[in-house]
Amino acid sequence: MSLGRKIKQLRDREGYQQKDFATKLGVSNVVLSRYESDERKPDYDTLLKIADLFEVSVDYLLGRTEKTELNEDERTRNHYMSKISSEFPDMELMFDEMESLSAEDMQEVYEYIKFKKSQKR
Repeated sequence: MSLGRKIKQLRDREGYQQKDFATKLGVSNVVLSRYESDERKPDYDTLLKIADLFEVSVDYLLGRTEKTELNEDERTRNHYMSKISSEFPDMELMFDEMESLSAEDMQEVYEYIKFKKSQKR
């Protein structure tokens, strides 16, 4: 099943009118209609919002799994990813850049994040 059909199916299952769900997502009714008809793909932040609102994994929305229920770890991860993406709009670009880094480079980035976090205490 396509991403658009899944979004529509989940919206119908939850009883949302298209305009109400579009408002909840922060997009126009036209944009949501294009998502549902597979004329347009949601960006990363919107995909996270959709997953959060329906309490499904992004993997389910993208067709990587048929499991619709989230376990506690997935729910927590979705929550943090949504929070980070709302505060850091360039998150998707950061992940694109990180793809070219070695494991050692990523470890250095992680160490820097831990260092910055320790400074705030």
